[in-house]
Amino acid sequence: MNNPKAVEKAKTIFRRHKGVLRTMNAIRLGIQPRTLYAMREAKLLEPLGRGLYRLAELPPLGNPDLVSVALKVPEGVICLLSALSFHEITTQIPRRVHLALPPGAKPARMDYPPMKIVWFSRDAYSEGIETHLLDGVSVRIYAPEKTVADCFKYRNKIGQDVALEALKLCRERKKSTVEKLMRFARICRVDKVMKPYLEAIL
Repeated sequence: MNNPKAVEKAKTIFRRHKGVLRTMNAIRLGIQPRTLYAMREAKLLEPLGRGLYRLAELPPLGNPDLVSVALKVPEGVICLLSALSFHEITTQIPRRVHLALPPGAKPARMDYPPMKIVWFSRDAYSEGIETHLLDGVSVRIYAPEKTVADCFKYRNKIGQDVALEALKLCRERKKSTVEKLMRFARICRVDKVMKPYLEAIL
């Protein structure tokens, strides 16, 4: 490493920002591009995505895909299969990170992880968002009940069996009330679809 002082300064700046910075932010904070590239080549930084780096000395991420997406697309909300998996109300294993965006939003380009973008209507996008701290990063994820309603809305794409399983597990594992589930069903305009299934498992 050509300039150990520059590297130590860069590490200090990274640590002040939970160990993760985008290239443009790192440069704005005083880290020279050549220092960033040298640290990357020396494996002192690990790439989380295009232009997004994390200090390699930190403990491994427990939720690397969700954290990477949250950092790269801060307006996004983890939804559908990814949210079901996070809340442990599915037996499905998501192959992509399902991410909701508001109308008109443009998705960021990411090499990894693979994403499935879904554009929600304004009300459906803004309701039921929870913020979870994962690996020191705030990640926005829809609440279990909201996710179930979303799955019924998109049942033709993700499978009705997935939506039905999520409804059953949400009642069993999250002790969700009928009122909560129906509130989000009305927001997503699937209350008439969900109600018979909900009544059947009561």
